[in-house]
This record gives sequence, structure tokens and C-alpha cells, in this order.
Amino acid sequence: MTSANFPWTDRELTERVHAAVTSYWAHRSTQAAKQHMTGTADTGARSEVTGGQHLNAFVGVLCDLIRAAGFLDEELRFKTGVEIPGFYRPMKKWDVVVIRKGRLCAALELKSQVGPSFGNNFNNRTEEAVGSSVDLWRAFQEGILGAHPPWLGYFFFLEETAASLRPVKLPKATFKPDAVFDNASYAARYGILCQRMVLERKYNAATLLLSPRGADGAYREPSDDLGMESFLKGLYGHLIGCV
Repeated sequence: MTSANFPWTDRELTERVHAAVTSYWAHRSTQAAKQHMTGTADTGARSEVTGGQHLNAFVGVLCDLIRAAGFLDEELRFKTGVEIPGFYRPMKKWDVVVIRKGRLCAALELKSQVGPSFGNNFNNRTEEAVGSSVDLWRAFQEGILGAHPPWLGYFFFLEETAASLRPVKLPKATFKPDAVFDNASYAARYGILCQRMVLERKYNAATLLLSPRGADGAYREPSDDLGMESFLKGLYGHLIGCV
């Protein structure tokens, strides 16, 4: 697919992502403020996420693109997570699912993480991401999801802060870990995770965005191959071929 086929200019794409980043931070701050006012605030950053829906603006960007690829609202499902059959478990919820004439065209997973503690969640996020893709592809191999392979996408939004960028020393272990993880920050670890999941064809594409808390739409893509442009163009290119 050439750039001419894509429905948005580079400027339009950037503006949409900037707006989604702004919405993300605004939603988290609003959720925490509401819980504080009602006296039900959770500890740490949990008060910002228990209300959910903080990634809605990014879901909106994806849905707008899916519609631009010619899909109707009834072929697009995204509100509270959509159940897709698995192989190792009966069902698994995905954040955005595209279905046409009984064909699973795409399934997208969106995750985010903010501080102060990044180490507590990295392994869980890794297990979730890899496990979800393995489960879906195995179900596809068994014929549970039809004859046409879907497009799988993984989106991750990470708070850019000193704690997420700081090199992390590995503890002593019985076997020496892969050298790529030596002194790798959590931001770098997420980048490695995303790149390797695409390399191993767990996902067709993955994207990683870094953004400082409270940023006025500011974000950074630490790697071109994990940027929003390649992610969205890959999704669009697949969808226009789903007939």
C-alpha cells in the first residue's frame, strides 16, 4: 500500500495522536479528582484507572480508520471488550474487533502503564500480550476462527518518566539472561517485547508511545518500526483487502 492510499495526511495522523494523548492524561486526572472528592480514592495511581476508559481516544482513532477502510458500525465492535474464542481458554476479551460476513478481520489490544512502580507490572503485561496472541493463533489453526487469518495489533502507552527510563540492573540468576536486557530500562524492555512479538509473528504490528504525565499532547516514538504510522497503515492495508 502506498502513502497515497492512506486516508490521512501525515499532519492529520499526528494531530489525531496528539489529541488522543491529551485526552488520555486529562481522563486520568479527572478520574482521580472525582474519587478524591467522593472520598473513595484508591492508593497510588489506581485511582486514575479504576474508572476505566482512559484509552478511549486511541480506540476512537482506530475506529475512525476502520470506518475509512469501508467498514460499517455494525462490523466494528469495541465498547466493553469483545469476546473471541481461544484454544487454551473458552473466550478472551479484545479491545477492538472487526468482523465482516462472519470473518474475523482484525483484533486489537490496547494497554497502558504509568508510575510510580513499573517493575510490578512488566512481567504481567508481557505474559498477557504473548499469551493472548498464542491463544488466538492456536484457535485459528484449529479452524475455530474461520479460514482467513486476522490482523492482530498490540498498542502500548507508557508514561515517560525518570523511573521508566532509568537503566535496571538484573538480579543474579541461575542462568544468564539475554544480554539485550542488561541495564535496559522498562521503556526499553517494552520496546524489546513489542519488536520481538512482531518478529515472531505473534502480532502483525505493535506500537509503543512514550509520553510525560500531564503533557499537552506531547509523545515520543522510541522506534520507527513501533510508531503509529506503520501500525495504522498496516491495519488499513489489511482491512481494505477484507471482502
